[in-house]
Amino acid sequence: QVQLVESGGGLVQPGGSLRLSCAASGFTFTLYTMTWYRQTPGKERELVAVISSGGGTTSYTDSVKGRFTISRDNARYMVYLQMNSLKPEDTGVYFCNARRPTVGSEYWGQGTQVTVSS
Repeated sequence: QVQLVESGGGLVQPGGSLRLSCAASGFTFTLYTMTWYRQTPGKERELVAVISSGGGTTSYTDSVKGRFTISRDNARYMVYLQMNSLKPEDTGVYFCNARRPTVGSEYWGQGTQVTVSS
């Protein structure tokens, strides 16, 4: 059974930090590109950060560059998103995504809420 389980969300003040985690199981994690997305009410789901299957390549949406860091631990089937200097506009539900486009395989987690507010 494939599972992606996000954790680490919560309420934080502007300027604060959070570390999101995503635990993967039920598929060969090391073959998948991992991505964090976020969604706010009334808006489309937005790609936040991507990491390649081996972890050697990362990419970020412009609004989080220099503040967020994506990483993965292939031995533990985990992917992380370290979020620093958080802003109110970072508020949203953060989703973990696993994708292997060569075989048309994709999985989603249920999401974790991040709220940045004073």
